[in-house]
Amino acid sequence: MFNRFIAALLALLLAACQQKEEARPALWQVDGPNGERAWLLGTIHALPRPITLEGPAFARATSQASQLLVEVAALEDDQHTALAFHKLSAVPSAPPIAARASEADRSTLTKLLADEKISPDRFNQMDTWAAALALGQAISARSGDDSGNGADRLVLREMKGKPLAEFEGAERQLAIFDALPEAEQRDLLSAVIRSAPTAREDARRLQQAWLRGDVEELAALDHQGLLADPELREALLVRRNEAWISQLVPLLNRGDKPLVAVGALHLVGRDGLVARLEAQGFKVTRLQ
Repeated sequence: MFNRFIAALLALLLAACQQKEEARPALWQVDGPNGERAWLLGTIHALPRPITLEGPAFARATSQASQLLVEVAALEDDQHTALAFHKLSAVPSAPPIAARASEADRSTLTKLLADEKISPDRFNQMDTWAAALALGQAISARSGDDSGNGADRLVLREMKGKPLAEFEGAERQLAIFDALPEAEQRDLLSAVIRSAPTAREDARRLQQAWLRGDVEELAALDHQGLLADPELREALLVRRNEAWISQLVPLLNRGDKPLVAVGALHLVGRDGLVARLEAQGFKVTRLQ
C-alpha cells in the first residue's frame, strides 16, 4: 500500500514539473462591414510536449467569442471516431496492400512494415484510403508526438462552457477520404509510404513553424507531402475550405462571433480561409 502511494506521488510530482512550451501561433481577427466579427486560430493535432496558449490576444479572443467552431466537435471521443472509421472503411476483402502500392513503392513498403512490426494482413479488410491512414498513424506513433498535447484539444478545454459547433464531424471528415476514387486513394497510400523516411523531420518542421506563427513557412508546407498531389489537394484542402466558408459567412451575417480553430494549413496561402474571407470583403487583421 505504501509503495503504491509513493509511486502515485512521484507520478504527480513528475507531471507537475513537466515543462510546458509557450506557443504563439498565428491568430487573426475578422471584421465585416456590419459589425461581423470572428477570430481564426490555426491548430495542430499532436505535439511532443504540452503547450500553453497564454497571451493577451488569445485571452481576448476566447473571452469575447460567442462560440467555438472546429472541424470535429467530438475530438476527444476516440471510440466514436474509431467506430466511424470502421463503418466507412471495412470491406469483406481487399487486395494485399503491396498490390495496391505502386511498383516503385513496394520495397519501401515492405521495409516499413517490417520496421514497424506490422503484419500486411492487417489491411486486408480495409479500403485503400483507410490502409493509408492506418499506416500513417503507425508511422506517426514512433515520433513521440501525443494528440493529448494537441492545440485543438487545448482550445476545447479553454473554451469549455461556451457553445461548440463543427464544420464536419468525424463521419463527414472520413467520408471525404472514402469518396476518393481508387486511383486517388492509391496516390494517398503512395504519399504516406514516400514520406515515411522524413516523417519525423517533416512533423518537427510543421510544429516549429506553427509554434512561432511562421505563416510563410506554413504556406510553403501546404504544397508538400500528400498536398503536392493536385487531386488530393483539391479534395482534402480546397473543397473543404470552400465548404467551410459557405458555413462561416452566414454565421457571421446573423451576428454570431465564433473563434474558428482548425488545422493551421487551412488558414494560409491563396486557398486558405484568410484569403477567402478577404476576397469576400471582410477585413482580416493578424493579432498574434
